[in-house]
Amino acid sequence: MENYRSEKKEKLKARRQNSGIVIRAVSNVSDAESPQTQATSDMIVPMRRGERDYKNRSRDKRSSPVVMNSIFYLLRMMILGVGLSAIAGTVLTVFDPTIISEFVTSKLNLPQLLPAKSTAKKAVLASQPKPTPQPSPHSSPAAFSLTQEIAPLKKKLMDLVPKYPKLEARAFFVDMDNGNYVDINAQAPIPAASTIKIFVLVALLEQIDAGKVRLDEQLTMTKDIVTSGSGDMQYQPVGKKFTVLETATKMIIISDNTATDMLVKRLGGKQVLNQRFREWGLTNTIINNILPDLEGTNTTSPRDLAYILMRVNQGELLSLKSRDRMLNIMQQTKTRTLLPQGLDSDAIIAHKTGDIGTVLGDAGIIDMPNGKRYIGAVMVKRPYNDTAGRMMIQEISRTVYQHLKWSSASQFLKPEAPQASPVASPQASPVASPQASPVASPQASPVASPQASPTQRTQAAPAAPAASPINP
Repeated sequence: MENYRSEKKEKLKARRQNSGIVIRAVSNVSDAESPQTQATSDMIVPMRRGERDYKNRSRDKRSSPVVMNSIFYLLRMMILGVGLSAIAGTVLTVFDPTIISEFVTSKLNLPQLLPAKSTAKKAVLASQPKPTPQPSPHSSPAAFSLTQEIAPLKKKLMDLVPKYPKLEARAFFVDMDNGNYVDINAQAPIPAASTIKIFVLVALLEQIDAGKVRLDEQLTMTKDIVTSGSGDMQYQPVGKKFTVLETATKMIIISDNTATDMLVKRLGGKQVLNQRFREWGLTNTIINNILPDLEGTNTTSPRDLAYILMRVNQGELLSLKSRDRMLNIMQQTKTRTLLPQGLDSDAIIAHKTGDIGTVLGDAGIIDMPNGKRYIGAVMVKRPYNDTAGRMMIQEISRTVYQHLKWSSASQFLKPEAPQASPVASPQASPVASPQASPVASPQASPVASPQASPTQRTQAAPAAPAASPINP
């Protein structure tokens, strides 16, 4: 019996070892059996296939949530990282990089890396060849240059000064055919009066060429720009509309102050215009007050006036179309008691006058019947409304006109020098200089055809020695 039980236990143990599961169990012997059979022993408990599959599935179920949680955690971290990167990038683009660099370096005591990088970048850019500036589409092939002062003419003008002891005259004239000029204290600033409107007109036409203002644009006359003095727009009802061309024409022809203030406002105000004047190279032309400027706070100089007209004449500031429009408007100026009184009846002048009682002036472009063109600007300080100021400007204009008229005619009276070179002699023959004949030069009118442009006339004129560029 004992052997049978032992054999049965051995077989049971062998089967349990084959199943691979070891457990501890207590034998089912009776209490009367031996103590050895009552002791616990390691036993191999067999496991059925269904039970093994159930436990394996339970183990998989316990491990699946851990894997999924890890995946979701990684996804959340990635989304959070992308969001933080986007926010940080937006913030960095708002602030100046130099400010961020200073903040970081001040907090962390780091060296200033950004300035060094900027310096290196500037050094690289400086080492690169600079592009050649392209000429302006309105610029002339060669900048106009002054040559030499006309000494005989200057003496004639200085001889006029003792005749007007109460007056202080300043003048600048330049022959556009050869660059010869006369300067009578022309660089000193003086109240501009209404001659300031020449500069406003040039600035307006420049903006029209740039496409920023249209000639047919409607301007509304508001209450704040209605002003007294010359002109008739002040008598129109507030709210009435005028085109830009109509306003500019009134500003010059009848010297309308309301029209001037309306255009100054349209162009951005006096500060914008003053900046533009400086960019043009004008040193004495400043708008300090709206018109009428009876106190004389707005200033200019005869040289500034002549300089701006020279640049317009050469096509340096305006297109040829705008230049011709400007000269056409200035030819219609109503006040003709100053420079025009010293000209022949068949001469043509495009000009603008100015008068505030104590200062009287006139500046313009004059075309002589023989084809010569010159530019003149005269300003006179005088006792209030003293008629001697008008007489002095007339006499200065007459003296200059007659001198240039006969100096041009003398070219025909002199015998032609053998083998004369136009470059070596400014007094070239009529064949070498077509400007000496009104037939050869159709520039009797400022509004000339393209074939009669001032630039061509300047190029055709003989070059004088010791030329110096005009510099106001």
